Amino acid sequence: MMRWVDIKKSLSEFWYDFRRQKSGLLGLLLLFLFIFTAVTAPVLTSPDIPQKWQGFWLDNPKNVPPTWINTLSSQSMAPHLTITGEELQKLITKTDSGYLIKVSYNNEYDIPPQDVVIKDLTGDASGGKLSISVMVERPDGRKITLLENYKFSGSIVLQLGSQPQVRDNLIKWAKEEGIYVDPLQEFQYKTLMDATKVIFGELNEDIFERPKPLTGTYTFTIIINVPEGSSASFENAKVIFTGRTYGKLGTDFKGRDILSGIIWGSRVSLVIGISVAVFSVIIGIFYGVTSAYLGGWSDEMMMRFQEFMASIPSLPILILMGAYFGGHIKLWQIVVLLVIFGWVGIARVARSMALQIKEQVYVEAARVLGAGTGRIIFRHMVPQLLPYAFAQMALSVPSAVLSEASLSYLGLGDPTAVTWGQILHDAQVAGAAVNGYWWWVIPPGLAIALVGLTFVLIGTALDRVLNPRLRRL
Repeated sequence: MMRWVDIKKSLSEFWYDFRRQKSGLLGLLLLFLFIFTAVTAPVLTSPDIPQKWQGFWLDNPKNVPPTWINTLSSQSMAPHLTITGEELQKLITKTDSGYLIKVSYNNEYDIPPQDVVIKDLTGDASGGKLSISVMVERPDGRKITLLENYKFSGSIVLQLGSQPQVRDNLIKWAKEEGIYVDPLQEFQYKTLMDATKVIFGELNEDIFERPKPLTGTYTFTIIINVPEGSSASFENAKVIFTGRTYGKLGTDFKGRDILSGIIWGSRVSLVIGISVAVFSVIIGIFYGVTSAYLGGWSDEMMMRFQEFMASIPSLPILILMGAYFGGHIKLWQIVVLLVIFGWVGIARVARSMALQIKEQVYVEAARVLGAGTGRIIFRHMVPQLLPYAFAQMALSVPSAVLSEASLSYLGLGDPTAVTWGQILHDAQVAGAAVNGYWWWVIPPGLAIALVGLTFVLIGTALDRVLNPRLRRL
């Protein structure tokens, strides 16, 4: 039995040799970053991302690029802003008739927010319906009453950009300011006008057709009248300035944060990649060694079965299995299917190596001393293949990750899981590439490539360290 001193010495020698492989150290650093990201995903994002991922993220803008795009673009676009919780509570003032909320927004962008949304303000109308009024004071000193005595009860969601009363009031305000409004177009303005652009636009003849952004500080005053016997709750209330940009990697067609999907997808990729690689290598090593040791008709039968498995095209079979399972394959089913097809090549290499080990003196001595087949295989032959096994495990991870991504991209993956392949599938269905939503396609593609590069770097370094012939190169 190997002593702890010998194990410690072997590990020390291995680490000394591995440190000399710069590519291996880079791969190890990338692997630690992926593991850290996967483990801390609930902290970096939110613990409920997997549950939320299938639905629409209603508070977020749809199909918008990341905020850093402003540094590369000639036109700056307003980022997403949500005011809620304690931040909103500080802006609420109690009045004799209800509540008053004053929200300031500094518009310093060439393209203003998509919308201004007042959401999840809840009213108990036991004594009569509550009403809400919204006014805005613009940087040019002009004041506009956007909404006046809008009755509501229960939870309210007000989108000022598409609210009919807001459109009517903006047209009325423009006329009072001396802007001519063509009667033939007035109806069109009342039904199709983007009220948000008008609110944030300079007052001129083109304010309805081609509004030019007016920069500066806007003060929105929200008045909630609460009849006696009724009540209002601001516990979940939000004031949202729906952005033209969002976060570090933008959003998709459901308003989902792409960065959150990339972070949570690292968990699936690592679990599937490592699981498939480990099980495939273990099965392949033992299959190949057993075939080589038994020899004769047993070896012949086992190799014919291996060749039969190798002749089966794995991806079409996986697609057929996906159709058989109702169009989607669970993650554990993907692991099992990839392992079934993943051990084949490893078994043939392991057999060729085991045929040489089989003829070694110590194996012959063990056989003469009466050691059983299992003992010879497990104690004397398999350990000699461990260097190859470790290198092969690292090199097998990229193909497993790509296979899962391919299945998900084709729509056969697990739709309940957050995976990079699933993100690419959604992008393909929504025509992201055609519509220029590059932030939806490039990040998951780069993540898949980076995981592949990570394990290739580690696997190549392990092969050079553990393979005596490569160490001399």
